[in-house]
Amino acid sequence: MRTESITVHLIGDSTMAEKSASERPETGWGTPFTHCLDDSVTVENHARNGRSTRTFLEEGRWKPVVRRLGENHYVFVQFGHNDEVPSKEQHTTEEQFVTNLETFVEGTRERGAKAVLLTPIARRHFDEDGELKNTHRVYSELIRDVARARDVPLIDADERSQSLLRELGPERSKSLYNHLPRGEHPNYPDGVADNTHFSEYGARQMAELVLDGIEELDLELAAHVVRDDQ
Repeated sequence: MRTESITVHLIGDSTMAEKSASERPETGWGTPFTHCLDDSVTVENHARNGRSTRTFLEEGRWKPVVRRLGENHYVFVQFGHNDEVPSKEQHTTEEQFVTNLETFVEGTRERGAKAVLLTPIARRHFDEDGELKNTHRVYSELIRDVARARDVPLIDADERSQSLLRELGPERSKSLYNHLPRGEHPNYPDGVADNTHFSEYGARQMAELVLDGIEELDLELAAHVVRDDQ
């Protein structure tokens, strides 16, 4: 029996986005996620580095996504890293952030597709006592509010990734992020200690957290998840 094809559209920022060769080994979780679903599912990653909900809309990046939506399409929406920082030019006020999320949800549903909201994955920020800081507290809660108000499935990637970081602790959690010593990689000759963006290994682990969320929500998509045997 022929399985009807499904398309998953990812919209978000650098933590989800595909990376250029010059940025490797930094990896967005959308890259390994593509390989975690069976052949009946196509993943289209529209996420871009440095985008907030506001700039994604202002740059016209949402319009071509909406035009392609239909039944058997999902839109996974994950923003917040850039929206929440007042000093960034991509900053979005709390009120506008909510409005923008509603725009994504409503546009998706008008085309007969299914919206899924995700809170942003935690930054790796531990204090001097080894306690993890909740760096997305306000904007993650805004996403949860929209999910409740609009009855949208929610994958709380912030909460899930915080749990993983606490389990690993300050040192072991470095392996999830783009931490490289001087001279190890030609793209980062002076080394790098990035506590926002992921290593290849970390991106796979974050994709697993998203898959866990899909399965716990019992989305139709869950039947198409392919787990690595290792």
